[in-house]
Amino acid sequence: MTRPASVRIVEVGPRDGLQNEPGLVPIAAKVALIDALAGAGLKVIESGSFVSPKWVPQMADTAEVLARIDRRDGVRYPVLTPNLKGLELALASGVEEVAVFAAASEAFSQKNINCSIAESLERFAPVLDLAKANGVAVRGYVSCVLGCPYQGEVPVAKVVEVSERLVAMGCYEVSLGDTIGVGTPDRAKVMARAVADQIGVARTALHFHDTYGQALANVLACLELGIATVDAAVAGLGGCPYAKGASGNLATEDLVYMLDGLGVETGVDLDALASAGRAITAALGRTPASKVAQALAAKAG
Repeated sequence: MTRPASVRIVEVGPRDGLQNEPGLVPIAAKVALIDALAGAGLKVIESGSFVSPKWVPQMADTAEVLARIDRRDGVRYPVLTPNLKGLELALASGVEEVAVFAAASEAFSQKNINCSIAESLERFAPVLDLAKANGVAVRGYVSCVLGCPYQGEVPVAKVVEVSERLVAMGCYEVSLGDTIGVGTPDRAKVMARAVADQIGVARTALHFHDTYGQALANVLACLELGIATVDAAVAGLGGCPYAKGASGNLATEDLVYMLDGLGVETGVDLDALASAGRAITAALGRTPASKVAQALAAKAG
């Protein structure tokens, strides 16, 4: 398999990036971020989640954010909906796409959502049924595909099994999450190939955290399999509130710079993207974690 000619970037900054912020992010800053990301050319922007505000208070204003963004034709604004109540709220906000989460690690599933992997998948069944009945696309995420903070190693066979279940239940795509960022290129490629061999390359997406600085290298290794969908967060925002030490998604600026250099089309304007990253991090009182954003700022300086 050869490297894809184009890559679809799923921008997760407004949701996965901001959900773990210690202080509440103003609604106006979230709306401005999403609108700026769409203006930079991103076609899929994960915009929030309908989860219990008790567990993820940062996402309590998702309905208002969705009501205030300037929705562009050709841009999707998916949200995370872990249960039926979440999906019902999402439908009321007019979403076209939602996402559900499962883990490849039993220990992580228990710590994260207080149930087994099998139970979590059973919980999602009515969510997928209602989404399908309403013509709403569902994306599946699998956490801990390359390691777990609680159990350590995660068998590739378990990642494949959970991915297959999600597709069988109706997910159009499965995003493979290295939640604690411990993966390295060869391991990432072996895992992604095993999944893609079973569910298809076109249904396989990558979501690699950069905790150990390996995310770009892991993406590059998996591009060689023909995988053409990659999740990233502007300015390298975020992590997982339930995975200690999992700071930092792959920065979208770094991903776009690499893909531009490879001649892989993304449709994203790097300067406009970096500007969006500077604006949201300024609102958060810090600078972007993205190396490319830092280099561009120094060059402009």
